[in-house]
Formats: sequence, structure tokens, C-alpha cells
Amino acid sequence: MKYIFLLITFSNILKVDAQYQIGHTTIDFVDISRSNRIVSTEVYYPAVTSGSNTAVALGQFPIIIFGHGFAMSWSDYQNYWERYTPKGYILVFPKTESSLAVDHQQFGWDLQFLVNEMQIEAQSSSSVIYNSVAAETALMGHSMGGGAAFLAADSLSVNGNLNFKTLIGLAPAESTTNGVSSIASASSVIKPSLIFSGSGDGVTPPSDHHIPMYNGLASDCKAFVNISGGGHCYFAQSDFICDFGEASTSSNVTITRSQQQQITYNLLDNWLAFYLKNQCDNRNLFMSDIFNLPGIIGQTTCIEGAILLISANAGDLISSVTSTNYQWFYEGSPIVGSNSISITPTLTGNYTVQITYPDGCTRVSPAYYYENVGIEELSRIYSIAPNPTNGIVLIKTNSPKKIVIELFDVFGKFISLIETSEKIDISFLENGMYYLSIEGIKYRIIKM
Repeated sequence: MKYIFLLITFSNILKVDAQYQIGHTTIDFVDISRSNRIVSTEVYYPAVTSGSNTAVALGQFPIIIFGHGFAMSWSDYQNYWERYTPKGYILVFPKTESSLAVDHQQFGWDLQFLVNEMQIEAQSSSSVIYNSVAAETALMGHSMGGGAAFLAADSLSVNGNLNFKTLIGLAPAESTTNGVSSIASASSVIKPSLIFSGSGDGVTPPSDHHIPMYNGLASDCKAFVNISGGGHCYFAQSDFICDFGEASTSSNVTITRSQQQQITYNLLDNWLAFYLKNQCDNRNLFMSDIFNLPGIIGQTTCIEGAILLISANAGDLISSVTSTNYQWFYEGSPIVGSNSISITPTLTGNYTVQITYPDGCTRVSPAYYYENVGIEELSRIYSIAPNPTNGIVLIKTNSPKKIVIELFDVFGKFISLIETSEKIDISFLENGMYYLSIEGIKYRIIKM
């Protein structure tokens, strides 16, 4: 009797965003709760053909509400609508608070107001975006707009808004108008949050602005990206006032605007695809890139799901990860009634298990090959202890035949090959946890 443990590497097959044309419209929203304040807004949406007020493309698209920087214009962020509208996002740019005399709290309220107002707008049959707005919404902003996004995220979190899914700050500036504080607001924000910072930023020095905001966030999942040699204004297009301020304060900017924006896109693409479109493979790519992408120093509190494998014990196949939902498969077909951490196999062949992780993503284990030739015989051949281990494994056997054991770790990496009919001591010299089982070792029997 024998079990063979197969570790199969699956290639990630990413969902490819359809490339849409860019439609544009201007909407003057009116906030009656603030004395009929007019929030004039530029909206860019996936369209059938490019142009103003052209027909919206078929589908429902997530929203990105974007706050501009101090003394800057919505038009300075053309790079974002040109990148993300074709990928299937609606970008919303309020034009308020664009003078030198600004009220950060009012700007934060404008961003907050648009979260709900865009959903209402999509219900109007006379609107160019009628029936095309998805529920998922991100708050995003640069500099002053980043700080205002924190103020808006505070209120949305406290009020339990269901549309608000994620907060993104591009060199966010501390906003203190009328006694409010973006840093203080961070402590109320529980949604996943991503902060970008340039190490050469002298306009909003990271130690005074970006880092305290990040540290103050109450989010279980938050990430901070320090772009080496990056500046403050390079997140946007060239703007005279911002660039003048940068030239006067920043002395350690060593990369170009296009390089900084490309680094930002590499991470932001995957973050948005996961939190606004629930594309789980993109989450895995983000978690890899934040630690490995050249040109950045990244940190995150987001936790990757535990490695999902199948082991065998006393005739049962067992998932290595605990979940609230399981689905087992035999040769690719679902096994009816198999919503449990383990199953008792009866047929020879490949078994897999699919589980749902806390982040909502479903994942499938590598295949485990089970051969139904009698469990009792194997237990008389050898045993393994301790299990799991990161130190020494003892394999005991009383078989009259020589056993050749090919030993692999949980990632499928070959460790060693042993031939013996005696007790074996294997000392692992590499760091790491190895999960082994009698059935989990790949082996063959050779006659004496």
C-alpha cells in the first residue's frame, strides 16, 4: 500500500482588464446639507467611444474619488484617468477648494459627499452613467487631497458606509483647518489603506505627514510604500506651483516623474483590482511586489493566507488550513456533501480542496494522489516524529525490505534521498517549517 504526495505548481492566470475608451462629463452636484454647496465635478468613465457625454460601456464599474493637491487642479492628474478609466474604473475629480484660501474640512466633506452621490447619480435614467456604477468605491488623493481623503474616510468609517472599500494616499498632507487633523482621523479608519511616500519629499516630509498617518491607521490591513529618491509632486503631472515648492524644499529627488509614476502604478494596479474588483490573484501579486519591487522599501500589516495543502492521517485526507467553507474535488469534479476539513477517500486518484480565506478569496490546494491499497500495511512499515518539525525528524521502520525515501518540504523542494531498513535521523539544516506525514512522503519499496 502506498500514498504519493504530489506538489503541483499552478501558474497564476490573471484576469485581464478590458481596455475601454474614455468618456467624460461634468456634473454639478448640490449638497443641501451644507447650504446647497455646489460640488462641481469632472467624471471620466469607460465608454463605447471617447469624447464628452458619449455612451457608457456595458457593465458596472467601481468608483475612484480623487482629491487634488493644494493650489493644484484636477487636470494635473490626467495620468490617473488615462491609466485607470480604460481598465474599467470611473474616476471622479471634485474641483472645489482649488484656490490659495482653502478649507480642508469642507474638501473632506466634498469627497465624503460624492461617495453616496455617485450611487444616486447612477440611478437617474437621464445620467450618462445610468446603471453603470458598481458599489465599490475608493477614496484617493494627493497632498492636500490625500489629507482630505483621511478626513472623509474617518466619517465614512464611523458611519459604517458600505460602499467605501479602501483609502489611498499619495504623499498625503496633514490637514488642520478648523481644528481637524488627518493624523487624528487615521485612528478611526478601519478600511484597507495604502500610503505612497517619496523619500526625497521636502514639501510634506514623510516623518511629519505620511508616516504618522500610516502609523495612526486602525486598519487591520495597511501598507506603506517608500519610493527611493521619489518626490512630492511627481505623483501628478507637472504643475508650476507644486514644482516650484518642490524645487525650494526637496534636495534628494533622484528619479524621474515617469519612473515614480510607474512604480506607483505597479503596486496601485494590483491593490485596486483586489479591493474594488475582488480579483484575488492581484492581491497575491501586491503582497509579493511590496517586498520585492525594485526602487521601494515597503511594509504592510496585511496577512497572506496560510499555505493550503492536503495531508493524510489514519485514512482521511485533511486540509492544512481551517476555514468556514470547504469543497473537495476528485479528479476535478466536486464531491457532494464535502464541506468539512477532512474527507475519507475511497477511490484511487487526485484529490484537491478549495477553501474560502478571511479576505473573501477562494483558493485550491495542489493535488494529492491517493492510492487505495490498505492503510494498515503502511502503518506497519514506518512512522515519523515529531510532526510538524523544523529540526530533526525520526523515521522508524520494521520493514524487511529496503526503503528508498525521497523527502520534500511543503513547497515541493527536494531535501534528500535516503535508503535504509534501519531507524533514520534527518537533521534539517535550512530554516523553515516542514510538515510531514507517513502518507505525505514520496517513496518506493525496493526488494532486498
